[in-house]
Amino acid sequence: MVKFLKRFKADEAGAVTVDWVVLTAVVIGLSGATYLVISSSVDSLGGNANEAMNAAVVSTGSNSAAGGIVTEGTAGGGG
Repeated sequence: MVKFLKRFKADEAGAVTVDWVVLTAVVIGLSGATYLVISSSVDSLGGNANEAMNAAVVSTGSNSAAGGIVTEGTAGGGG
């Protein structure tokens, strides 16, 4: 029995497989955690961009748009 245990302890036939399984599990776990952190930030950023675009005023042809984006010229861009 002792001889069997010593031989079993020295055998490394499945060690590489176990290493890859552990490494894969760590990568999947870190990917999931990263997704959770990034997804909330992206949702917040998208909401902020949506609010800013809805509040923007675009004016073509006059400088009287309060707080908006003002461009010179006419709406047709002719000149």
